[in-house]
Amino acid sequence: MTVPLIVDTYVGISSPGQDGRPSATSAIAPARPRPSPPSSMIERMTLILDAFDPATPTLSLLELAERTGLPRSTVHRILDQMIRLRWLAHSAGGYRLGIRPLELGGLAADHSEIRDVVNPLLYELCQRTGFVSHLAVLDGREVVYLDKVGGRAAAHLPTRLGGRLPAHTTAVGKAILASLDPSHVDALYRPCRTRLPVRTPRTIRSIADLLGELEQVRLRHGVAMDNEESMTGISCVAAPLRGRGPATAALSLCGDTRAMNAGRPASMVLEVAREASQALFPHRRRWP
Repeated sequence: MTVPLIVDTYVGISSPGQDGRPSATSAIAPARPRPSPPSSMIERMTLILDAFDPATPTLSLLELAERTGLPRSTVHRILDQMIRLRWLAHSAGGYRLGIRPLELGGLAADHSEIRDVVNPLLYELCQRTGFVSHLAVLDGREVVYLDKVGGRAAAHLPTRLGGRLPAHTTAVGKAILASLDPSHVDALYRPCRTRLPVRTPRTIRSIADLLGELEQVRLRHGVAMDNEESMTGISCVAAPLRGRGPATAALSLCGDTRAMNAGRPASMVLEVAREASQALFPHRRRWP
């Protein structure tokens, strides 16, 4: 006797069980639709550039299509344009980054200079306190970490070089934001007027609360706190690096909340931040 397959228009095709009825475990659920690829050329180019990493500096056409989710024909067409504009180069093994990203990277030389000056001071902070030290800059409403020092303790923090976090959740972010004019901060966060991104139960949730917190940072001569606002169980203290104008960057110490409260490292962070600022901006008036 032949047992017919039972077709359900909702769950797809079910294969028969031992008793001739369709098995519940064999039903095929409808495939989730894949997100549509971005339509703009800039977004597609960004997807292709982001596909490269240190472990795979050269990628084939097929690998790029798989990593970006773009049709192979689309990737091929964009690759031709990116090679012509020097974003990419064609090599024997496939495609690799071209000279233009390196040229633009030269515009970030200031960040390298800051890192070179501050890195020894981060090591000094780490050795004096046993905590993890960071150097970060502001990029929109996020901070980007330029350096991280902390030995074994650093492995317990998910921060990394080049990593990003919402500025309002971090001590380094608040230290830099507090150096800006309040109207600038208000305009920067206007798109998030209703609610700021939340990482922990202690994260600042409104622009009004953030502006109030930044005013307190100014009263503490630029010293900013992160009391488990980015990571539960971790607290940080930060101070800005600045000359006459807004802060260029900020450095911080982070560690277990109980140890940070007992160590009271704010004065050390402020001292080292002023030393770094003097080294970076020797001809500018030192901030108070």
